[in-house]
Amino acid sequence: MEQMSIFEMKADLVKKLAIMLMSQNKEMNMNDALSVVFNSDTYQKIMDEKAGLYYQSARYVFSFLDSEIKNGKIC
Repeated sequence: MEQMSIFEMKADLVKKLAIMLMSQNKEMNMNDALSVVFNSDTYQKIMDEKAGLYYQSARYVFSFLDSEIKNGKIC
């Protein structure tokens, strides 16, 4: 099996986060969910290869995004 590139890992994680947001808020569509993810500090951390957040599970990273949404910052 071919190993996923870092770009593919990041894209897959972003997609999973958007889906998790839509699951949490049934009225949110994919465009809105992606907008929330792309405009978050969590997204910036995902894109930072030094942080390595893209290696983590979607549920783990979602906990940061959810906290950021509720508290206005990453805790």
